[in-house]
Amino acid sequence: MKHRIVVLGAGYAGAIAAGRLAKRLHRDDVEITVVNADSEFVERVRMHQLATGQELRPRPLREMFAGTGIRVRIARVTAVDVERKTVALDGEHGVETLGYDSLVYALGSTVAQTVPGVAEYAHEVAGKGSALRLRARLGDLGPGATVLVVGGGLTAIEAAAEIAEARPDLAVTLAARGGAGAWLDEKARRHLRGAFDRLGITVRENTDILRVEADGVVVAKESGAERIPAEVTVWTAGFAAHPLAAATALTVTETGRIVVDGTMRSVSHPDVYAIGDAANAVGVGGNPLRMGCATATPMAWQAADALAARLTGRTVPEAPIGYASQCISLGRRDGIIQRVAPDDTPTSLVFTGRIAARIKEFVCAGAAWSVSHPTVLMPTRRHRLAAPAGAQGSLVTR
Repeated sequence: MKHRIVVLGAGYAGAIAAGRLAKRLHRDDVEITVVNADSEFVERVRMHQLATGQELRPRPLREMFAGTGIRVRIARVTAVDVERKTVALDGEHGVETLGYDSLVYALGSTVAQTVPGVAEYAHEVAGKGSALRLRARLGDLGPGATVLVVGGGLTAIEAAAEIAEARPDLAVTLAARGGAGAWLDEKARRHLRGAFDRLGITVRENTDILRVEADGVVVAKESGAERIPAEVTVWTAGFAAHPLAAATALTVTETGRIVVDGTMRSVSHPDVYAIGDAANAVGVGGNPLRMGCATATPMAWQAADALAARLTGRTVPEAPIGYASQCISLGRRDGIIQRVAPDDTPTSLVFTGRIAARIKEFVCAGAAWSVSHPTVLMPTRRHRLAAPAGAQGSLVTR
């Protein structure tokens, strides 16, 4: 009887973890199944490009994993029972239940709907479907139409710049609760301000949104409330973990992220690993790792290597995850590369302009290539499980 590994989600974290497990473990001993709602791998870091009319290369999951031994199930995960070790699915084979011996939870995140009206009236770029809906809406706008991007982080900055560059005839405003790019080094912030000026983006900082309406937003002011009119509102003010984990017996944070140890294993259920935006892990300096592709990849490596090591009786690797840089695109011909310390604090080393745009493109393209070629990188050394055949399902891990 093979040890059943089920990977929920095939974004950056899930897809990388599945491919790495397939290279670490002997396929005679394990059965790896990837469950994903979309039949294709979605380059989430490029959704602002998709929203502005650019075409992205399709990457069908079954083609990506062909020859790896990984099974792909196109289905939506409706429930996870971590006591019975089952997953409820609704997909191409109808409603069904899938059992597992080890679970890798990588269902990611969605837009944080922190104020009234976001779900009803705002657009977002957290996924392919939502990006395509925004794309259609932007296509309906005539010259002079107003677009408001809410948020001050990486997604907001990239979305505002991409829209303004693709549609210079639109009036684009970015509204941030704090400062736009406030965490960046001063050189990077100066370049960001210059890029926004060049693109004609109006920036409203220290703006607290109270609610979103059909034709704009209402913001808090000392004198009361004020409206910012907008024909399209794009909400990028943070992300929230997929709500499914909070409905399980797993230990989660107040925000619904699964609490894991340094090997990405659940602190409450050792047969469950959580990676990507779904996991609450501590990195270098004792700080929680932030959501994003830069975190998803090393978390996937850590979880896959730890799970494979435990199953094969090898030394379990564990080292805190650190950062190297933050990459920001400002349209297709400009960008910012902010070098950071391992604890994610900015340094004074900053690259800007076309060279930064090329570096960002190289990083994005490299990440997608590594995901879609799971058997190419690193030597294949598939190890046999430590437990005897027929006993893997009850294997005790350290």
